[in-house]
Amino acid sequence: MTRDLTKPRIYITQPVAKSAMDRLRAVAEVEFNPDPLRIMDKESLCAAVANSDILFCLLHDRIDRDVIAANPNLRAIASMKITPSDIDVAEATSRRIPVTVIPAMVTVTEATADIHFALLLAVARRVVEGDRLLRQGIFPGSQSSYLEAAMVSGKVLGLVGGGGRIGRAVARRARGFGMKCLYWGPRRRPEAEEQEAGIHYVGLDQLLAESDFVSLHTPLNDSTYHQIGARELALMKPTAFLINTARGAIVDEPALATALAENRIAGAGLDVFENEPHVTPALTTMTNTVLTPHLGSAVAEVRVTMAHVVVDNILALLDGRQPPNCWNPEIYR
Repeated sequence: MTRDLTKPRIYITQPVAKSAMDRLRAVAEVEFNPDPLRIMDKESLCAAVANSDILFCLLHDRIDRDVIAANPNLRAIASMKITPSDIDVAEATSRRIPVTVIPAMVTVTEATADIHFALLLAVARRVVEGDRLLRQGIFPGSQSSYLEAAMVSGKVLGLVGGGGRIGRAVARRARGFGMKCLYWGPRRRPEAEEQEAGIHYVGLDQLLAESDFVSLHTPLNDSTYHQIGARELALMKPTAFLINTARGAIVDEPALATALAENRIAGAGLDVFENEPHVTPALTTMTNTVLTPHLGSAVAEVRVTMAHVVVDNILALLDGRQPPNCWNPEIYR
């Protein structure tokens, strides 16, 4: 098929909402990686960029200097994430290529809090283990001790960095289970906000020692890298669980694997990992872990909204305007 030379070419690294792709197709030629199970490798990204004017990329795509250099005439890198981690913004800026993101107000708060509590329940009540047994034709009996698990109702939930939107959303869900919610963060919330959210401020070490579920919500930066390591895990109860839907590198993953293997904590529910898409192999073999592949925003309504924000950025660029969510606006000065 002969391509329309008057239309810009846009490449999308995985399928996104059809309504968003239709908006792009009205003004551009659109190609995309049709496999939702495959994160594109560097060679494939370079080949795609070489034949495109605009790259529409997702959370786990690594857009480094070589990918950007694959097309000297690349017009934009439009990312469907809040911060352009894994994009060489400095290289893009040096080439006067705008890098766009989605604003934090396109919130994944409720969706992430949902998956967070799902992981908490699943690992505490051994839901995945029970599912696997049943599929193998094993039914231990409803009063068998084989799958005895941990109670959730009435237990203590410790929110690390829990004063933010997602931590408070998890606390709202915990309230329905009659849980006591502790929280720690570098800045304490006003007392009125604490009372409204039903959260009680304590020091980090106290939170780790008293909580039945340690729930992680801190952003990843230099000060929070490996915030939960061997020392912190040793402070937790041997009956406690670690739940992480924030960022993988907040946890020292090998230290966590060791603590789990030695039964120094009871289990972990993880949606994020230190070196995504790679996971510490030991974690995948343990029965006291529930692991999901970064599903925090994997809700249809949220993903549709996110994709349309990316399209808004692209359409602004094609109209000759500065995109509303440009990460490197200095290129327009």
